[in-house]
Amino acid sequence: MTLQQLRYAIEIANSGSMNEAAKRLFVSQPSLSNAIKELESELGITIFERNNRGISISAEGMEFLGYARQIIEQTEFMENRYTGKKRSPIYFSVSTQHYAFVTDAFVKLMKESKIAEYNFSLRETQTYEIIEDVRTLRSDIGILYINESNYKVMNKLFSDGNLKFTPLFNTNPHVYVRAGHVLAGKERITIDDILAFPYITFEQGDNNSLHFSEEMLSFTQIEKNIKVTDRATLTHLLLGSDSYTVGTGIMASELNDAGLVTIPFDSKEVFSVGWIAHKDRKPSEIMSGYINILNDLVSDNYFELESFLL
Repeated sequence: MTLQQLRYAIEIANSGSMNEAAKRLFVSQPSLSNAIKELESELGITIFERNNRGISISAEGMEFLGYARQIIEQTEFMENRYTGKKRSPIYFSVSTQHYAFVTDAFVKLMKESKIAEYNFSLRETQTYEIIEDVRTLRSDIGILYINESNYKVMNKLFSDGNLKFTPLFNTNPHVYVRAGHVLAGKERITIDDILAFPYITFEQGDNNSLHFSEEMLSFTQIEKNIKVTDRATLTHLLLGSDSYTVGTGIMASELNDAGLVTIPFDSKEVFSVGWIAHKDRKPSEIMSGYINILNDLVSDNYFELESFLL
């Protein structure tokens, strides 16, 4: 077993593809594949499972990669300390539901980071993909919510994937509309208030189950529904029509300035927004720093009266 083989395995896990990893490592795919096969044969485990759709990380592979990352990080630290050799880029990836505070924390991480070279990734994606990204080590952490309606299914997925959920904050559902909307002046909104207006929700792809819905409320009586895949489209639709969506109630400054308002929905249901990470993966320094930034943003800057962030 060599350090080069460990680096190869880590890069494949980061890339999610043997082809992409070979390009990043500047080696041929056959050479990379043979190196991994030799490593697996020596250790007597299967790190990557191959199928027609590509590769996935096995349960043994996830454990192995956790140890491999620690070895490479410590090796690079020693090289930098004693030989002055330049360290490899620091990798850090976040998969999340469409929350602006997650992006705000990412921006602050970039500003505060003193790392000379890094490869960061921020993926706003579907709920099931967030869980898969963290389970397969594509992402270091995932950010989503659980509530009374979905916690049994979500906790089963967390348990099966050896993941741990850590809460950031609890909130009640809020409705988002443009400032000129007929509902904007209400103190609270009921289901009867919104029946006549289009409801915007995020597309969940093949896993389009209520358990994976990103919106905190599901209305069976709604006749006008619009599906979107990104926050920019959602914001433009909200500003340009009498549509609405439902979220945490936290309002990012740019959304507030753009002319959106949030109104509490008449519901006592509590939603817990938090982050998931692999239990066997030791948090890196950059991951711990990002989590600290998230906690600071939520606790210090966002909870003012009933203004929360989408």
